[in-house]
Amino acid sequence: MDLLTALLGNLAQGFGVAMTPVNLGLCLVGCLLGTLVGVLPGIGPTATIAMLMPITFYLEPTGALIMLAGVFYGSQYGGSTTAILVNLPGESSSVVTCLDGHAMARQGRAGAALAIAALASLFAGTVTTLAIAIGGPAIASVALLFQSPDYVAVMVLGLVAAIVLAHGSLVKAMAMIVLGVFVGLIGTDVTTGEQRFTFGIDDLFDGVGFVPVAMGLFGLSEIMLNLEARAQNGGLARLRDRLWPSREDFRRATPATVRGTLLGIAMGILPGGGSTIPSFASYSLEKKLARDPSRFGQGAVEGVAGPEAANNAGAQAGFIPMLALGIPPNAIMALLVGALMIHGIQPGPQIIARQPELFWGLVVSMWIGNLMLVVLNLPLIGLWVRLIQMPYRYLFPAIIVFCCIGVYSLRNSMMEVVFMAMAGVAGYVLRKLGCEPAPLLLGLILGPMLEENFRRSLAVSGGDYMIFLQRPISATLLAAAVLLLVFVLLPGVRRQRELLRE
Repeated sequence: MDLLTALLGNLAQGFGVAMTPVNLGLCLVGCLLGTLVGVLPGIGPTATIAMLMPITFYLEPTGALIMLAGVFYGSQYGGSTTAILVNLPGESSSVVTCLDGHAMARQGRAGAALAIAALASLFAGTVTTLAIAIGGPAIASVALLFQSPDYVAVMVLGLVAAIVLAHGSLVKAMAMIVLGVFVGLIGTDVTTGEQRFTFGIDDLFDGVGFVPVAMGLFGLSEIMLNLEARAQNGGLARLRDRLWPSREDFRRATPATVRGTLLGIAMGILPGGGSTIPSFASYSLEKKLARDPSRFGQGAVEGVAGPEAANNAGAQAGFIPMLALGIPPNAIMALLVGALMIHGIQPGPQIIARQPELFWGLVVSMWIGNLMLVVLNLPLIGLWVRLIQMPYRYLFPAIIVFCCIGVYSLRNSMMEVVFMAMAGVAGYVLRKLGCEPAPLLLGLILGPMLEENFRRSLAVSGGDYMIFLQRPISATLLAAAVLLLVFVLLPGVRRQRELLRE
């Protein structure tokens, strides 16, 4: 009873914060922007959040995080709209929605597919919000037991998991992590005051800025790749039927939605989980459980409801480790951690006790945002379809100009713009070489934190490395990291990864 009372009290505090006019407006802006980038293929939420970072400097931390979070989960809704209507996934997590969603649209059932996707996402968002509200404080109370060696171990586990869950070559993923940690160590050593890898360049004394690197790696490189690729059109579908699904659709979609939600929450918490893997896993699960698997790919409602619930639940569940432990499970959460740190807030177990308005305001804003998305998206489907047809030669130059202005405003320095351009070229080259930039960004964020806690641990132990094995928490986490690494190096698992890549 006390737990329920405390939960209701916390949620009431969250509603008090999230329902202020300013935060409601920022939530709406975030949701609209997220839907927009989800609808437009090529401009993903990672790039958009990176490009919006300079704007958040002028906002309160809570409002800034509410807006950026809205972009993230709004993009999951937008991605499904184009996947269903034009067979063009706006997001990687919407790829599987194309299979049955677009098939439904070609049968004249686009309205039902869109409604099922929106309602499944709303259900998943609501359940995940409750999971965060219930599980976040519990995880944070456990995390209060953590000391420096434990943080080192959990960061090592996070980096290993990011390697394991990255697409493609393991060697390339490891190289990206190492490169990110290296870039994060550039600048002045806070302990000794010595310059590291600065080559006498004054602008590097304070280190390489997180924002220019993120904007370049994800924003500019994304634009370069899209300019290079030819636009593809899978054929527009028409909304010929009624919007509301039939009773039979609901009967088939409900269990798939519940399974997709639970799968999305479980996988979204894992480092590197994100929203793409849960959506693919949910589709495979539904196909395996179906009495007639041959329906999948031909317009099966479960093939839309399950993945859509899973990708939305996975996207939101990533906030649990980010807020409770301060460990970003994917690149987007790393950007949000960066946004918090820019405002002087250190994510971690203390955030719930020290910043309850921020934590509970964000949790409640997710539910409000999900509701906004359902109400807004269905009437705006026609607008989104027209936006898809906008030539990128008009859109991309405007985005680049806004990026340059935003980065320059950070320190009123042209070097920041140069860093962003260099990161953009590096991101383009890395992607052409098949290297994911997300592990690099995680390394950049976690590298300095890992070094700080590693040094603090050795200072406490008097230089004894056994401190990492003497504490039960750190020893368990390090053992888990080793087991995870050994598991993924097994020949059978490596073959499966190769098959998935193909």
